[in-house]
Amino acid sequence: MGNPAQTDDPVAGGGSPPDDGDRTDGTRGRRQARQQRSFWKEFPFLIGIALLLALLIKTFLLQAFSIPSNSMQNTLQIGDRVLVDKLTPWFGSKPERGEVVVFRDPDNWLRDEPTAEPNALQKALSFVGLMPSANEKDLIKRVVGVAGDTVECVGTGPLKVNGKALDEPYVFAGNTPCSTEEQNGRGGQFKVTVPKGKIWVMGDHRQDSADSRFHQDGPGQGFVPVDDVVGRAVVIAWPLNRWDTLPVPDTFDQRGLSAAATVAPGALALTAAVPAVLWRRRRR
Repeated sequence: MGNPAQTDDPVAGGGSPPDDGDRTDGTRGRRQARQQRSFWKEFPFLIGIALLLALLIKTFLLQAFSIPSNSMQNTLQIGDRVLVDKLTPWFGSKPERGEVVVFRDPDNWLRDEPTAEPNALQKALSFVGLMPSANEKDLIKRVVGVAGDTVECVGTGPLKVNGKALDEPYVFAGNTPCSTEEQNGRGGQFKVTVPKGKIWVMGDHRQDSADSRFHQDGPGQGFVPVDDVVGRAVVIAWPLNRWDTLPVPDTFDQRGLSAAATVAPGALALTAAVPAVLWRRRRR
């Protein structure tokens, strides 16, 4: 009789079947290795995207700034990190009274101030917005007058805007809203009208703030060009126990504070006269 037929079936032939677990583990291991290699290849790309997004946010949305001096106490303390809104100016928003703003040194105000030189890493991280600005030529103050406003200090105050006395609860405890101190013949006593395209700024720590008052002898006469304003400080972001928003104080919501209020009575009288004129014409 012939020999029994040969078969490749390892079971039928008495052999052992292959271990599916070994094959699965091998496939999984190769897949994980490929995923790890793919991650490390993509990692520089992901870092580049993150840096680009940080740069775009810093340029167009928000930027962090560090507070270097006492001039805005107690609203802001040395070492506070504030976030500055840089988006709304792109839509035509202008600085308003009461806002805390960051602006570029308009007239070499900081010429006598020592500035620390940041290292290369600090400059790089600051450039992309991952650290507060390393540009120590930026200042931060409160806007108290905008174009057309008349701002005045007599004696120790109060500060007046368009003839209206301001109640300023944010002024540093123990300070007076105005002062009689002077630098180069200029300072605490003044009466100015803010030109178009400019703002008048003062620090909340009135007796420790070299602000618009003390630069009236310069080419800019103490006024800050609106174009030099980087943006409005909106939040104290660091340290965490100091986290807070920076709203416009109710002081600047006072009725009649605007310079336009001086012509309002005439406008109101004209508006009231129109119906009377129309009524007389109808009777005729």
